[in-house]
Amino acid sequence: MSKETPAATGSVGIVSPRLQRFDEPLELACGRVLPAWELIYETYGTLNRERSNAVLICHALSGNHHAAGFHSSTDRKPGWWDNCIGPGKPIDTRRFFVVALNNLGGCAGSTGPRSVDPATGRIRGPEFPQVRVRDWVATQRRLADVLGIGCWAAVIGGSLGGMQAMRWAIDHPERVRHCLVIAAAMRLSAQNLAFNEIARKAIMADPQFHDGWFLEHGTLPRQGLAIARMIGHVTYLSDELMGDKFGRELRSGSFASGGEAEAEFQVQSYLRYQGDQFADNFDANTYLLMTRALDYFDLARDHGDDPVAAFRQARCRFLVMAFSSDWRFAPQRSREIVDALVGARREVAYVEIEANEGHDAFLLPITRYHDALRRYLERVVPAASSTRGADAP
Repeated sequence: MSKETPAATGSVGIVSPRLQRFDEPLELACGRVLPAWELIYETYGTLNRERSNAVLICHALSGNHHAAGFHSSTDRKPGWWDNCIGPGKPIDTRRFFVVALNNLGGCAGSTGPRSVDPATGRIRGPEFPQVRVRDWVATQRRLADVLGIGCWAAVIGGSLGGMQAMRWAIDHPERVRHCLVIAAAMRLSAQNLAFNEIARKAIMADPQFHDGWFLEHGTLPRQGLAIARMIGHVTYLSDELMGDKFGRELRSGSFASGGEAEAEFQVQSYLRYQGDQFADNFDANTYLLMTRALDYFDLARDHGDDPVAAFRQARCRFLVMAFSSDWRFAPQRSREIVDALVGARREVAYVEIEANEGHDAFLLPITRYHDALRRYLERVVPAASSTRGADAP
């Protein structure tokens, strides 16, 4: 839950995560069953009397439930999408009740590889079952039931989050009014599959990985996880942005030979820092699990490999957004989504943003991007809707 500060601050303020336990068994797409499981989540804003203003935020590969605000007055770093969620921001918490969670298999509080298996008393580690996007949507639906949300005003996600949003629209068409798909695709390209496999191999080749039982050995595969993050991070940025930000500037040393310090470029230092930070804060088994879920996602597989047939299941309206310099999830992938939606005769708006920030642009406060998102969301909840009188459990 969050306690909002005045709208002028643009922040949802101090937020407190909630942990929801589910004791009913969950059968996963892989065939395995979790007898009990937990999801950690945060909410921002107020659920209206009609319970019609709820918005679900689906996170991407390394995201979590902390999407906006701060966990304490001493926090310096807000939630990962704080620039987009809050009073007066595109996802305006004066109008919407926003729900953000850490997906099953995550490492930020939901049941995952770092959780203890009550049957064995052992950390689950590499024995945690492989989950898929449809499993995340199934667990999100159960959380919605607990919160008393029968239909989402909007389900919003970028990248892997956008895949979840599309799955929601197809698997539960009666429970989504608007689906916002940002910098995503209906399935990964061969190039994307290759990047993910290289990243996983870097982790598994680390001597400290111990076949996934690194916590039992008191170690962390820091080097492998850092390399995986560096590989991913390079693909999330555009060549133009990296050139503008770093060029070929040296951080230390020189190009001279004969005993001089080895030259170190600024970009090398930046990537090492990003990799080290990630290795300290993310679980290696979760990284393997999340990238495999990304690989396995194929929206049309269950519909004769026909995306038009897949989208005929949906009943909601769509907004699809892409960024010109995103080569990991190129605008062409978004246009394929739009073409399939048009073929299925579904209502869709498409926006392609000129931006040089690459795939990571969907996380950044780019003016035209935020303006387009805000304008679309202004149509989602009627202005007459009351935002008082209904408290989520």
